[in-house]
Amino acid sequence: MRKLQRSFYDRDTVTVAKELLGKYLIHGAGGVERVGRIVEVEAYLGPHDLASHSSKGLTNRTRVMFGPPGHAYVYLIYGMHHCMNVVTEREGHGAAVLLRALEPVKNLERRTQGPGLLCRAMGITKSLNAHDLLSEDFCLTEPPGDSGHCIVKRPRVGVNYAGRWAHRHLRFYIRGNGFVSQR
Repeated sequence: MRKLQRSFYDRDTVTVAKELLGKYLIHGAGGVERVGRIVEVEAYLGPHDLASHSSKGLTNRTRVMFGPPGHAYVYLIYGMHHCMNVVTEREGHGAAVLLRALEPVKNLERRTQGPGLLCRAMGITKSLNAHDLLSEDFCLTEPPGDSGHCIVKRPRVGVNYAGRWAHRHLRFYIRGNGFVSQR
């Protein structure tokens, strides 16, 4: 499978979010390669997007979001669930795409519907924060064969605090896929 190149991530965040649908997330650890097909994502557009972590500016937590595109931004929520984002656009912009759900492809025995469950099933922890997604053991690839699909747009989940940004249709998922976390 062909790994996504840096130029894929160094583009408009909404474009990257939509084009991540159908791609494969691969994580090899402990002699096991886990593979899932991305079926649901959310776009976080930068400091002006009040639902984005980068809206609080550059902090130790958000430093990765403001870094070069094509890196993993992994953080802990509620003190117990990891979430993984893919950093997009130019360095210094602070945009990323949250991976919300995967369709299991290989060695995924747990549920993958929701960002925390996705990370648990894939073995993704904060140790992978800032990891370059062009590496051999943790990357995104083109799927084998045709991955044509219809994309649904909906508001993001759990961002009611973000004012008008809470209602923007920045969550994208593959229509009819049974592994989407919320319809």
